[in-house]
Amino acid sequence: MNLIGIIFLLVSVAVSSILKSKLNAYSNTRLRANWSGAEVAEKMLRGHGIKHVTITCTRGHLTDHYNPLTKTVNLSDQVYYGKNAAAAAIAAHECGHAVQHAHGYAFLRFRSAMVPALSVTTRFMPWIIMLGIFLINTTMLPLTVGIALFALTTLFSFITLPVEFDASRRALAWMDNQGIVTSQEHQMAKNALSWAAMTYVVAAIGSLAQLLQLINLLERRRR
Repeated sequence: MNLIGIIFLLVSVAVSSILKSKLNAYSNTRLRANWSGAEVAEKMLRGHGIKHVTITCTRGHLTDHYNPLTKTVNLSDQVYYGKNAAAAAIAAHECGHAVQHAHGYAFLRFRSAMVPALSVTTRFMPWIIMLGIFLINTTMLPLTVGIALFALTTLFSFITLPVEFDASRRALAWMDNQGIVTSQEHQMAKNALSWAAMTYVVAAIGSLAQLLQLINLLERRRR
């Protein structure tokens, strides 16, 4: 791993550590409304007229996600049963994705359309890039193909950003409008979602930095 890769790895670890610390702290603050994450999710979905999305409880920590294929909001144990600002924020955020799906949010549609191609790309891309670097003095074709595939994953990382930020915006606005959180709880929820979003920002920038390095490597070989 090169220096830039190491730097972004360390930044990513630091951001993830801060996120976990924030979530642990906010998990100790009981929500004034005394609603669990599952109840928040149920109310938000119904409030937006979404009746065909199921809320499920999944194992693991930070495994919360919305699946547009199965139309399920999947909440981890801590979020599903938790009655605190962190649980409410995460549950509402995942429901924000369900609202995006129901309203045909453009970036979510684009991101979902890329998933099938990405599932294949990420499986073979590292090997193609390694082969391309190994054969760079013989042929540039494998590395060129590898860079094209890496560019696709980088694009996916950046398309993810507006999807995540918009879901958080929808979540916070809805919780405020419904009076589910106090001003203090709103700040906790906003802070938790902001740090969660930072993990995606770091991943996207890190991916772009690595892509530019590969392009630079290819350009040097062509000269």
